[in-house]
Amino acid sequence: MDSLLADVILLIHFFYVLFVVLGLAVIWLGFFLRWAFVHNFWFRLVHLLAIGYVVAESLGGVICPLTIWENELRIKAGNGVYQGTFMEHWVHQVMFYDARPETFTAIYVIFFLMVLLSLWVVKPQWKTK
Repeated sequence: MDSLLADVILLIHFFYVLFVVLGLAVIWLGFFLRWAFVHNFWFRLVHLLAIGYVVAESLGGVICPLTIWENELRIKAGNGVYQGTFMEHWVHQVMFYDARPETFTAIYVIFFLMVLLSLWVVKPQWKTK
């Protein structure tokens, strides 16, 4: 059961990352294709808060709670950290790279600045057209 819960947390983590990364791409694509929903205030606020949380964690030297919970469950299940199922292996390959923490912090901050730029260019609106 612990291994299954760890996989669920991994998928939640993966979709969080996917939302942040693809969200910015969709915002810009939607801007050029004139998709009204990319101006939705709540979508844009959630997107900004999602990357803002990642930046705050990184600048504060905090490990993501999802990573901690997943690792604890994997250890509890006797799997060790980042070993096990096919899904686990490949999702981790996509999400986690071997680089210095400062590199990730720089990437997160640059991405956050890109999201802020998108707020200036692709302005959110309370009501979409």
